[in-house]
Amino acid sequence: MASDSPTSVARSPFGPHAKYQQARLFRIYNHYRLVISALLAGLIFIEPFMAEAKFRWLDSYQVGALSYFAVNGFIALVLVAGFHPRQRHITLSVLADILIIHGLLLASSGITSGLANLVIVSVAAGNILAPNRLGTFYAALATLCSLGISIWATLTLNASADDIVRAGSLGILYFAAAFVLQGISKRVIRSEALATSRAKSIAELEQINQQIIQRMRTGILVLDRFGQIRLANAAAEEMLFEEAATHPYGMRQARTLPAPLRNGLDAWLSDHHAKIEPFQATQTSPLLQANFTQLDQDRGDQILVFIEDMSKVTQQAQQMKLASLGRLTAGIAHEIRNPLGAISHAAQLMEESPHIDPSDQQMLDIIRRHSKRVNGIIENVLDLSRRRIASTELVDVRSWLTNFCDDFQQTQADIIPVSIELLIEDEVPGARFDKSQIEQVMVNLCDNGLRYSEQNTGEKRIQLLVGATPDGERARVDIRDFGAGIAPEYRNSVFEPFFTLDKNGTGLGLYLARELCEANQAHLSLVEDDEPGCRFRITFAHPGRMI
Repeated sequence: MASDSPTSVARSPFGPHAKYQQARLFRIYNHYRLVISALLAGLIFIEPFMAEAKFRWLDSYQVGALSYFAVNGFIALVLVAGFHPRQRHITLSVLADILIIHGLLLASSGITSGLANLVIVSVAAGNILAPNRLGTFYAALATLCSLGISIWATLTLNASADDIVRAGSLGILYFAAAFVLQGISKRVIRSEALATSRAKSIAELEQINQQIIQRMRTGILVLDRFGQIRLANAAAEEMLFEEAATHPYGMRQARTLPAPLRNGLDAWLSDHHAKIEPFQATQTSPLLQANFTQLDQDRGDQILVFIEDMSKVTQQAQQMKLASLGRLTAGIAHEIRNPLGAISHAAQLMEESPHIDPSDQQMLDIIRRHSKRVNGIIENVLDLSRRRIASTELVDVRSWLTNFCDDFQQTQADIIPVSIELLIEDEVPGARFDKSQIEQVMVNLCDNGLRYSEQNTGEKRIQLLVGATPDGERARVDIRDFGAGIAPEYRNSVFEPFFTLDKNGTGLGLYLARELCEANQAHLSLVEDDEPGCRFRITFAHPGRMI
């Protein structure tokens, strides 16, 4: 980052910005020269002026005035054409002004002419454009020229000696203007360079802040009091609209807040202490938590919203839950599985007896079936408590699902053939997850889909639809079955533990599947559409996100 200390600035007063300012000032000065030379050339053709004025050499004065106007006009055209003057061009122009004006003084009435005042302007301009020793040289040259003209006129033309005193006074004015303007110009240059350096530092800091905000995983929104979005970072768009921001500084296009967030904003506006409940922006998005605060405490025009993905908090809670669950399941294994094994073994022994009545046989079937179900519940709980931490890797979703379908179909050897229709879009981004854990989720969802499709249609058939989220950054996999579907009143409960509509189910399959997805920062959701059956969607985390 550029240093903004005055010392460092003073060492290089003619940096890029100062050179630009110098060129701009020279253009302004050239406009002044063009106007003055045009006036001098125009006065030549005004008869009363020429009659009243005193000239030593009228022809030389006229040629000089016209030449001065022609030179300045040519320089103006060159500058308009885009020529960028350098220091040597500026120096030659100022020197030419001093010499030409003194030449006009010599050809006219000498140092007493009003043209002498134009020399002061040229010396002043030279010291503004070059606040260094060169500016002092301009003053010295102008002084020498003025004294030279006065002394020559006194010796040759018998002019008054007062002209020499007047020339000396002009010389003092030249040096005074040079010293004063040099000091002012140097201070202005240092101030401009310091301001430029600080502006550059502020711009760099702003750019860094924008990059930090855009890369934050916390969603950030800036709203007005009417809920219109003024600014949003990429994480906010990803969480709320499943699309990454297309503008480098966040969302610029008009967006409408999701209804749950809008309701939370209205509740917060009515009561700043109101608790905003977690919400889902869409049916496939993770659970989100919004926190509101005012940017302007006095006016309250803009509202800052922080949006947190509750899946991270859920993962932390999971670790604590699994630790407690591990201690609980150890007791379950000892206190329940042993008696359950004894009950199941006793039922098997009773089945071997030749004196069992048909009614007793039915009772034994009930004992065996329910013992098996309870044992399955215990096994699922034990698997959950023993689950290892996800070991993630970057996976090519297309090739991974192709291999998964081949392996899964080989394990489904049954009388009824299994049909898995794999539909993959052209562009599918990679995903980062633990293959063994996500494959366990896929097996669970595919088994459920095949079972419910068979119950409804008599065919074991499912569809796997693979694609990308609307922003094209994350992969998704949809598992669609052709069963009877889930009634609307049960859709919010399908992922709750021990909830099932199947009398032979344990109610832990979908719960465990979502837990495994959350451990891989993926999200499992039930998609509501008008198609038959159920459609579950796994939305994977961004491939660049470290888990």
